[in-house]
Amino acid sequence: MEVNVLESGAVRNTRNTPEEALDFFHKKNIKFVDLQFTDLPGRLQHVTVPLATIDSSAFTKGIPKLDGSSIKGFAEIHESDMLLRPDPSTATIVPWSPDSIKAGRMICDIYWGFDQGRLSRDPRGIAQNAEKAVQAAGFDVSYWGPEVEFFVLDRVNWDVLSPFKGQSYSVESREAAWTNDGSNYPIRFKEGYYPAEPHDTLMNYRSEVVQMLDEYFGVPCDAHHHEVATAGQCEIDMQYNSLTRTADNVMSYKYVVKNVARLHDRIATFMPKPIFGDNASGMHVHSSLWKGDVPLFYDENDEYAELSQLGRYYGGGLMDHSRALAAIVTPTTNSYRRLVPGFEAPVYIAWSRRNRSANVRIPVYEKGPNSAAKKRIEFRTPDPSCNPYLCFAAILAAGLDGVKKKSEIGDPVDEDIYKLPPARRTELGIRQLPTSLGEAIEALQSDSEFLKPILGSDTLDMIVEFANKGHAEVSARPHPYEFHLYFDI
Repeated sequence: MEVNVLESGAVRNTRNTPEEALDFFHKKNIKFVDLQFTDLPGRLQHVTVPLATIDSSAFTKGIPKLDGSSIKGFAEIHESDMLLRPDPSTATIVPWSPDSIKAGRMICDIYWGFDQGRLSRDPRGIAQNAEKAVQAAGFDVSYWGPEVEFFVLDRVNWDVLSPFKGQSYSVESREAAWTNDGSNYPIRFKEGYYPAEPHDTLMNYRSEVVQMLDEYFGVPCDAHHHEVATAGQCEIDMQYNSLTRTADNVMSYKYVVKNVARLHDRIATFMPKPIFGDNASGMHVHSSLWKGDVPLFYDENDEYAELSQLGRYYGGGLMDHSRALAAIVTPTTNSYRRLVPGFEAPVYIAWSRRNRSANVRIPVYEKGPNSAAKKRIEFRTPDPSCNPYLCFAAILAAGLDGVKKKSEIGDPVDEDIYKLPPARRTELGIRQLPTSLGEAIEALQSDSEFLKPILGSDTLDMIVEFANKGHAEVSARPHPYEFHLYFDI
């Protein structure tokens, strides 16, 4: 098969063979290959090897360059030897590497050494298991479209290593409401949605990210814009793709966003809530099931949202398991700074079409058969601190469980849930998402059976272990604001 390569260096065909990937590297004068993978918490990891050390057998035998006991969530010290098996379809150039030491990049699957098979905790392997579950359930493919938000800041400083002296952080941004040196147009709190230049100082930065994602990483994007919050909140919308490929794309997205910010002497973060008093960053996830070229969530006879009964069952599964999913799709203590009323975050478990105060939404921009391919379910709970491989796999597990059990989604809620009195929410049967990571852990531990066929008990145990540790570490430390509230008590 011939690989379609742009002049800039992008591999546009995702079905290339090991031989084609190596040929591409040689033609582009690549000297080093960055072997990348994702740990269980969701951070990108890598090791770099000379291209001369890789031949076509490495793609099946694996490259013995990984001590798994040093990677969070992978293995203990007595079971450390692992192999990196590159996926040739992910071969591309690292565009910011200098010509003198030009680097390529491939995403890898993780295997045990000594022919012991696939690492069960490899997040990419879990995503691939999820795709097999789609087919086992009688469908052909699921498609995924995440809306990943982030902040681009000028400077961030924090001090937590001298706890007895004090703990603090500071955030600097030329766009921030609290920054006015006479040379900028500060963006007021909650007024960052779509302002034009010169208020939006990040338009060219986002365009550069979009161009790099498309031309080098094969990740086409639909649009980009400034988001609601002050201090450089952004969103770049990727086009949808299959589950594992979309998770790969999210990791590439984070990789490019951070590195392009570094090139501009700025710093990007996917931490959900770095700014008090303004909107946080979410990652609304859109998904759908297909049989061949037929979208299965569309039904032209449904007057409310043109949503099929299958889609209703899938959405019912998301609602049934929303509290348990929180521990995976909002996995940090900071995630729950986002899940509070007043900042457009989905605090309540409900479904609707236009209502963005519900955590399950059916977008209805268009109507009729021509929009069938775009019919999907939006799950608004996740944020970008999650591991996308685990996030998508867990959402799929909940949706398929709903399909299997024919979970009723119930009546839609078309009222602003934030403004409803508690009695009205109770009347409508509206539950609330966990308000802390500790509460989310408890929900996951009491409702995890639907996840085990895809994620596995061992992985779930490790997720709980990491979450408990993070919750305990933050809970044990005095917060600066506690001095304001209680010092004179």
